[in-house]
Amino acid sequence: MKKAELVFIPFPAKGHLVSAVEVAKILVDLNSNLYISFLIIKQPVGAERTAYADSLTAATTTTRIKFIHLPQPDSDIDAANFIRSVVQTQEPLVREAVTKIVEHSNSVPGSPRLAGFVLDLFCTSFRDLANDFGVPSYLFCTSGAGFLGFLFFIQALHDEQNFEFVELTDSETEFTIPSYVNPVSAKLFPSGTFKPEGFGLFLSMAKQVREMKGIMVNTFLELESHAVDSLSNGKLPPVYPVGPILNTEGSSGVHQNYDSIMQWLDQQPRSSVVFLCFGSMGSFSANQVKEIACALEQSGHRFLWSLRRAPEQVNGKMGHPTDYENVAEVLPEGFLDRTAEIGKIIGWAPQSAILGHPATGGFVSHCGWNSTLESIWFGVPMATWPLYAEQQLNALQLVKELGLAVEIKMDYRIDGGGEVELVKAETIERGIRRLMEHDSDVRKRMKEMSDRSRKALKDGGSSHSTLCRFIDDVVDNMP
Repeated sequence: MKKAELVFIPFPAKGHLVSAVEVAKILVDLNSNLYISFLIIKQPVGAERTAYADSLTAATTTTRIKFIHLPQPDSDIDAANFIRSVVQTQEPLVREAVTKIVEHSNSVPGSPRLAGFVLDLFCTSFRDLANDFGVPSYLFCTSGAGFLGFLFFIQALHDEQNFEFVELTDSETEFTIPSYVNPVSAKLFPSGTFKPEGFGLFLSMAKQVREMKGIMVNTFLELESHAVDSLSNGKLPPVYPVGPILNTEGSSGVHQNYDSIMQWLDQQPRSSVVFLCFGSMGSFSANQVKEIACALEQSGHRFLWSLRRAPEQVNGKMGHPTDYENVAEVLPEGFLDRTAEIGKIIGWAPQSAILGHPATGGFVSHCGWNSTLESIWFGVPMATWPLYAEQQLNALQLVKELGLAVEIKMDYRIDGGGEVELVKAETIERGIRRLMEHDSDVRKRMKEMSDRSRKALKDGGSSHSTLCRFIDDVVDNMP
């Protein structure tokens, strides 16, 4: 095989970067003639995200993966408009970087030839640039196959029937979407579906992906067989389920509280702890925090709770959740004393390490796709509490279609623009009690799916075979 080079353009958020880098490592391990260059886009805000991107180079040992950190673009751009304008602001920088790669390939004998672009969902418009270089584009979808099917569904409905989703805000209208087994209520659609700019972004993504040479999805056949089948209909590019792509090492050892968290878990009985964590953007109002605290106390279960302060607006821009300096200020009076024997409250959480610990018996989660795959990998059943993006659709899959989770709420959201619902302690407590039942069907199914997730990536497993097929197709499609 001739040497081939893929240019990866991930969206520069940690959840997107992590899985893109991990899939790249697997691809170069599978084929010694494959080379990968990452073009790392600078974010306008978020020093911790920039720090993660900067750390990638040091953490990757193979010389066949390299990271090219693009400079900050000239145009001033705020975080709110970053997703919508990422391609236009970065296009000249990406073009220059790829031109250098091609020039090097042409001038140095034995260098790999440019074989294609691998794009994130938020970077699909770079397909036009790939066309300029005469190479194919591929998608690496960091969400599941169900959500990808949702994008194609709303685009087809809009284009074929001129359907306007904006009118469905707060509607309970149900749709039959091919990538889901059950009818899907509009209440579970991402809030962007009902906003002109968000919907425009979804339409553009779906149209661009339809024109690509192939679609890698961070899922595995045994998890989303129905969704994958629905996408393999002959009308779309080939779909490659390549997951679960995870970095289970995480950044465990680098955080000051890591050791104390692990020591506390070491002292708890097996499968006895309910872990509550809501992702990098997860936080709640003071009133909601009190309801969660009451639910935990009344349930009597041991708990490890990653509790973070809601972000504040600075100059009209929304920041990120931060750790509390004094967590007692937001909790019911005396709560910490009364639960001292059974609970521990933390800020930032080394999520993979906690999910992988034998003491962890259940996971109350926002249902982000990376968190969902981690929970499955470690065989920890979930309770759903989605917050934004496609998390409500993920919750539907987990509860209704796969039976891997119990419901706390499925249609909760913080990004709808209206007043955020207050979930009462009784509802949360009921969900926690069901989650922590030791001989439940949910727990058994999660254990079985965990075994399947690990087999998928082993030699001869479904995802392993698909990754090999993807590499073969990349080589066959080389210009």
